[in-house]
Amino acid sequence: ALRKSEILLLFGETEGGLDLTFIQRSSTLRNHPGQIAFPGGMMDDSDENEIATALREAQEEIGLNLNTVEVLGTLPNLFVPVSQFDVTPVLAHWQLPHDVFPNDLDEVERVERISIAELSNPNNRVSIRHNSGFVGPAFNVRDFVIWGFTGGLLDRLLAAYEFEKPWDELNVVDLDPRYS
Repeated sequence: ALRKSEILLLFGETEGGLDLTFIQRSSTLRNHPGQIAFPGGMMDDSDENEIATALREAQEEIGLNLNTVEVLGTLPNLFVPVSQFDVTPVLAHWQLPHDVFPNDLDEVERVERISIAELSNPNNRVSIRHNSGFVGPAFNVRDFVIWGFTGGLLDRLLAAYEFEKPWDELNVVDLDPRYS
């Protein structure tokens, strides 16, 4: 059975230009420990819709003040075969950015706003090989490795919004076993 999940693609602006907000999942989690992701999670029965889920999860995970966010809409759902999740990406503009933080350390270890300029820099782009043989787009930004579902979605977002710069897709590195 499919499991419903929503993520918040929270675009903000700083002196460095447009950015996106990411979380690092807690290293104590059973599934995907320490991985980089967008804020979000599973839909609760009490959630009105996908947008409500994404906003609630961001508020719970990073202390997001919902009055500072304008929801722009949703992207088409994405199926994640490995986990049987049906994920709805919710696009939002952070009109009045404020400090965010890991609000629940059992779920989130770290929160980072990363500029689109850093993400699209060809020096920060690689293809990553999982021990299963899967090879996909990844980003080495700061001390984050953004890969898997998040890396693939980010790769397509950069291309769709014409932020992508040519990068060496043949530069393949093995994923650190801690994150597999």
